[in-house]
Amino acid sequence: MELQVSTASQAGHAVVSAVGELDLYTAPRLQQALAALLGEQELDRVVVDLSGVEFCDSTGMNVLLSGMKRVRERGGVFELAAPRPAVQRILQVTGLDTVFTVHDAVPALDAT
Repeated sequence: MELQVSTASQAGHAVVSAVGELDLYTAPRLQQALAALLGEQELDRVVVDLSGVEFCDSTGMNVLLSGMKRVRERGGVFELAAPRPAVQRILQVTGLDTVFTVHDAVPALDAT
């Protein structure tokens, strides 16, 4: 299955939405989108909307961790939003639910 990635940004905040499966084959698409977004502008907050992600493997988790590291190095906040049960379970099993800030829903771009 393909992975579709879209971004929206406003006033230093960005939401990156992913739809599909986040795995070895598709993770580079999300990685490229995050790199492009961070290369284009200074962001205080990046939220990755996982509501459309049906599956995520370790490669996908590594892309998310790498994105978080890059945003934090710049003094920003990196958050995950609305993971489906399968993705939420991976976060819990790996302990990454304590590493990432995870929201039940996607915050509005202008929310803090």
